[in-house]
Amino acid sequence: MHPEGKTSLSPRIVDAFMAIVGKENVVYGEQELLVYECDAYTLEKNLPNVVLLPRSTDQISQVVKICAQEKLPIIPRGAGTSLSGSVLAVTGGVMICLSRMNRVLDIDFRNRRALVEAGCVNAWVTNAAKQKGFLYAPDPSSQSACTIGGNVAMNSGGPHTLKRGVTTNHVLGFEIVFPDGEIVWLGTRPDGSEDVPGYDLRGAVIGCEGMFGIVTRVLVKLIKAPQAYKTLLGIFESVDEASQTVSDIIAAGIVPGAMEMMDQMITQAVEAAYHFGFPLDAGAVLIVELDGLAAGLDKQADRVVEICKKNKAREVRIAKSEQERMDLWKSRKRAFGAIGRLSPNFLTQDGVVPRSQLPEIMRFIRQTSDKYGLRIPNVFHAGDGNIHPLILYDERDPQQVKNAVAAGNDILERCIELGGSATGEHGIGVEKIDFMAKQFSKETLDAMKMLRRVFDPETRCNPHKMFPGSKRCGDFAGKKQISA
Repeated sequence: MHPEGKTSLSPRIVDAFMAIVGKENVVYGEQELLVYECDAYTLEKNLPNVVLLPRSTDQISQVVKICAQEKLPIIPRGAGTSLSGSVLAVTGGVMICLSRMNRVLDIDFRNRRALVEAGCVNAWVTNAAKQKGFLYAPDPSSQSACTIGGNVAMNSGGPHTLKRGVTTNHVLGFEIVFPDGEIVWLGTRPDGSEDVPGYDLRGAVIGCEGMFGIVTRVLVKLIKAPQAYKTLLGIFESVDEASQTVSDIIAAGIVPGAMEMMDQMITQAVEAAYHFGFPLDAGAVLIVELDGLAAGLDKQADRVVEICKKNKAREVRIAKSEQERMDLWKSRKRAFGAIGRLSPNFLTQDGVVPRSQLPEIMRFIRQTSDKYGLRIPNVFHAGDGNIHPLILYDERDPQQVKNAVAAGNDILERCIELGGSATGEHGIGVEKIDFMAKQFSKETLDAMKMLRRVFDPETRCNPHKMFPGSKRCGDFAGKKQISA
């Protein structure tokens, strides 16, 4: 690969890959590769040169050793549900997709842990453990599709992270293939104790967006499912009133399992799609889920109802059955899918503000919507201050595309100004590279780059992501392709 050009593969390298993983596990034709041109961030697209679908860690190691010899970029990929271009093959390269390494290998109920392959779907872990009353706590909205390896790469969160924490709080250890092909286990081993001496390299790798190597097997914590739930739906005339309710609930010493908010536009779309019974004229709805021992939940629920009404909630509903609770969560987690009823395209943003600043950022989003002439519905993890404005646009109109990007940038800049962050759980990828310099000092970024080079000295593993100065797809247009 030429350092300033796009990657090209010679037939001999493709043949070598086929010899390792099998011809049926190699995607090489241009039409077939279109499936892998982007993740859920669709504003930037580029084809990898080849996609490999290995079935074992040993196969991955052999493939990676060839990539190291030939100086080829490596792009790890899970389900492709990420929202920041984190698996984009910016210059092409060898995409290693873990979707066929998807087994739950072992469940150790005694020690409350499960060993899974990186391509295992998030929800499958809980499904495998629930027979004995256990669950895997991190539950991204895409949990029915996203994979554990991808969750490790992005340190994924979800609605219930307010109380339970994000991926790093529930991963004990994992196997990783470094960019030179070496296979290493970091953190707690499947047959070991949770106390691991030395530096927390496990923690350093979680959230690295696939730039340190390829995670292949993961040891996750299981927790006992709560004895009982109380799930409430507060209905408010305005987002400001619902936002104040979030702050007041936390201030009262109550930490719900989850607090999720949807504004009127997205509530209307969700109701049209799933018919849960959301009020179409409400300015905002707030989902509050309390969990834990049955004793005491009624008292907490009464207090939450009291706080909602103090903030002018016109109604507070409590789920009457487990099925009604599940239907409510299904509607919330499918909210992004319902946006197709409103717009042909949407840009999902992901920023964080202190909870006390939720009313201010919501006002700013409304002003931004007016400024750019684009609708921006909102659905977000209110308890964490993790907002997800959905900027609606039509990609057939170049001006709308420019406005959508500009609107997203304005919102993220305001999040930083309010003491927050440019990302909460979607990562940096290619989308938010420019914001790293706005949020971190040059010295901090240099330290991050130094850490990255410890694991990947040649920066071939998921290149052109996260750091300022990284190239974009357009920077390589028309560059000469050099055969490896």
